[in-house]
Amino acid sequence: MTDEKIRVLRGAVAAAIAYIETERTAPVGPPNPDAFDASLLASFSMDSPADPDAVVAALAAAGEAGAMRSTGGRYFGFVNGGVTPAALASSVLTSAWDQNAALAPMSPVSAAIDEVAARWIVDVLGLPEQSVASFCAGATVANLTGVIAARDALLARLGWDVQADGLFGAPPIDVITSAEAHVSALKAIRLAGLGASRVQEVPTDACGRLRPELMELSDRPALLVLQAGNVNTGHSDPFDAIIDRLDREKSWVHVDGAFGLWANAAPERRVHVKGVERADSWATDGHKWLNTPYDCGVFICSDSRALRSSMQMDASYVPTGAEERSLMNLGIQMSQAARAVPVWAVLATEGRAGVAAAIERCCALAEQAAARLTEASGGSIEVLAPVVLNQALFAFGDDARTDAVIEAVQASGECWVGGTTWQGRRAMRFSVSDVSTTEDDIDRAIGAVLRAAQT
Repeated sequence: MTDEKIRVLRGAVAAAIAYIETERTAPVGPPNPDAFDASLLASFSMDSPADPDAVVAALAAAGEAGAMRSTGGRYFGFVNGGVTPAALASSVLTSAWDQNAALAPMSPVSAAIDEVAARWIVDVLGLPEQSVASFCAGATVANLTGVIAARDALLARLGWDVQADGLFGAPPIDVITSAEAHVSALKAIRLAGLGASRVQEVPTDACGRLRPELMELSDRPALLVLQAGNVNTGHSDPFDAIIDRLDREKSWVHVDGAFGLWANAAPERRVHVKGVERADSWATDGHKWLNTPYDCGVFICSDSRALRSSMQMDASYVPTGAEERSLMNLGIQMSQAARAVPVWAVLATEGRAGVAAAIERCCALAEQAAARLTEASGGSIEVLAPVVLNQALFAFGDDARTDAVIEAVQASGECWVGGTTWQGRRAMRFSVSDVSTTEDDIDRAIGAVLRAAQT
């Protein structure tokens, strides 16, 4: 088995290298959607087991034709990060280890790396020193973890034990978020049993920021789910102004900062998330702006006791009391991958200054794209919100025209941009989330957008 594993892995590595060699030159998305022949994969049958080498070869062919080249510097669609060399290599090594990181006895190496990476991520994000970080599948899971921890802590202050008595008959708590909250945050609220119809969605300003003066506060405990980095504009809720209005004994502030929280790691962009460190918990992603491989989310909580109270699990075969950082007691999952390894690798190779420089570079390139498109078009291409982080929004006239330009850019293969609806208008969303993106990549993208706008 070992010899076969090594032989097949070498084939996969060779195919991966061949793919990477073309990631910056091949079309970002296949110009012809029909070029990807899924029937190749369907031709295999569980009644006729195939040779592992043939399976890997089929996967390599499928990836060559059907994978979105989101790691080559010219993918600007969804907020998908690329992957740094150290992150990719460490992910491959971690897959070879195949560790279960739920408990330290299951993997001493995973536990050791996790402890360091968790401490570093709290530090680089400028959050309270006592905070505890845990790794999970993504910001949606991190948001759910935060909402559950907040729910349980708020109800505990009222003398209600969710672990023992559930939610039936529990005292009501207010849930407040903005009208521009990301769907992952709303999903977390719903899955935590707090009811979507009971959420107070506070109106926002022209940039998508919650307007504190329009919040309706009652005497009940309140869970506020705020946003660092609007997925369309990059703007963040005004944390100081919101938190200043709260009774902190009766409130919990959770921040959905899937990508925007990383602005706090860049001195020149920190002003756009001012006050975010005053929250009680935070959700973010490694696989977005930190550019680790998928999937990697992070949940951070300023009160480790509240988190453990919600997530603690006990079983006769599980050691208790010996570990401060049992990941199964810091999050929703039990068995889980060693997601901290690529995070540690990125932070170890880039350092505090490298992370800040990468974030600033992405933001500057987004600003550059907006300025150049506006100038080159004579103002006919509209920028729908000031660019403050890595997100830019463009409109090309009416909705049909904007959608046509987006479709033409995608078909060109020069870059990939996405569409969205912003305050009632269709828009092109341009997200610079791959830290390998260069000025040349922006030049190619701008050229593609201008050509599409002129047809």
